[in-house]
Amino acid sequence: MKKILIVDDERDIVECLDMNLRKKGYATAFAYDGTEAVLTARRERPDCILLDVMLPKISGIEVCHLLKADQATGHIPVIMLTAKGEEDDKVTGFDAGADNYITKPFGWRELFARIEVALRRSQPSAPQSQEDNALRVKDLAIYPDKYVVEQDGRRVDLTPTEFGILRVLAEHRGNIVTRNELNEALGITNNGGEIRSLDVHMRNLRKKLGDDIQECRYIETIRRIGFRVNE
Repeated sequence: MKKILIVDDERDIVECLDMNLRKKGYATAFAYDGTEAVLTARRERPDCILLDVMLPKISGIEVCHLLKADQATGHIPVIMLTAKGEEDDKVTGFDAGADNYITKPFGWRELFARIEVALRRSQPSAPQSQEDNALRVKDLAIYPDKYVVEQDGRRVDLTPTEFGILRVLAEHRGNIVTRNELNEALGITNNGGEIRSLDVHMRNLRKKLGDDIQECRYIETIRRIGFRVNE
């Protein structure tokens, strides 16, 4: 049974989320402030975290940053809960390593869909019979079964969404992958007027790979169309 950590300082919201998530078949854990969230995540090791931006003691943004920087919790997908119109929080959340966001008030179908996508992306692929099934792009080795990326033998820590972007592009290396194709493959949604979250994830991925957008060492932007990884 997958476990969801709910982090919000409004107890009514926590209770409502808890009830609906348990009806859906998830186990749950709770935290009501930023400090408790970090400690609970490290102790419970949930499969996904619903994290409110506005929290006492430590903000949700800082909590996300701390969890993503910790090897024990960095792989756990984080869905930020933001108030309508707080676009700056969304950008800052993605920069801190958040995998997705949902705007309050939200519908249950949308929330469950985003949780399921986050859980699916965070699971490694089924092991293959060959010992080395890495996708290779120049000095990058991408291991879909281990959820690991190595750059010249050094491990690169990516969020599940960043890993998913790199994996999809590497699987189609030499070919253009459109923005819509990436969004659909990764379950990234962009509603009218909201920040283009794919661009934020892509910027963070490039930064971690040391890939300058002008030099395009790994990922080339095809303006108004999509992206391509060159062999």
